[in-house]
Amino acid sequence: MKQRLIDISQPLTNDMAVWPGDTPFNFKLSFTKEQTGSVNIGQITTSAHTGTHIDAPYHFDEQGKKVHELDINIYVGPARVVDVTGCEMVGREELEHIDLEGIERLLLKTSGGRDLNRFPEKFTVFRENIGLFLKEKGIRLLGTDGPSVDAVDSKTMDAHHSLNDNGVYILENIVLNEVEPDDYELIALPLSIKGADGSPVRAVLRQL
Repeated sequence: MKQRLIDISQPLTNDMAVWPGDTPFNFKLSFTKEQTGSVNIGQITTSAHTGTHIDAPYHFDEQGKKVHELDINIYVGPARVVDVTGCEMVGREELEHIDLEGIERLLLKTSGGRDLNRFPEKFTVFRENIGLFLKEKGIRLLGTDGPSVDAVDSKTMDAHHSLNDNGVYILENIVLNEVEPDDYELIALPLSIKGADGSPVRAVLRQL
């Protein structure tokens, strides 16, 4: 019997919340079957950081890798879901008592769920020490159910840089409210967009 996949991606809808000031997601039919005589043809307009997505280092570092330069193996493999709900910030202090040995991908549940059609007024962000701590644990990917690892008004992007400086890649806006803390296989492949600073992903978990 095949194991069930758990979808942890935000649905892409025309009324979904996006980062304040960013390009809204929009899907429409450019041509209908009636017009073409054979097929419907859809058109998508979106930011590279809409919904569930990965950040390429180029997003916050002019010299950083772009999406097409990333090792896709980072985004597929064993992952551990950990519940840190209630923490306003997460770093070494909040994670050092949790068993993180032997994993390369850490997915953090920081809330009990949110309205995906409204951008959150407040969400869990990450401390500047997060990158070095995760590197010490051998973790190469950090996923969060928040829209960013840094606050909305951050200009220094301390958590982004901390993670990047320590070889930890970023997955944001995953949906974990129905997922129990446990070990899973993660599949969250970015699109191969040449020159891009990020990419939407269809992220799924498979129970190990």
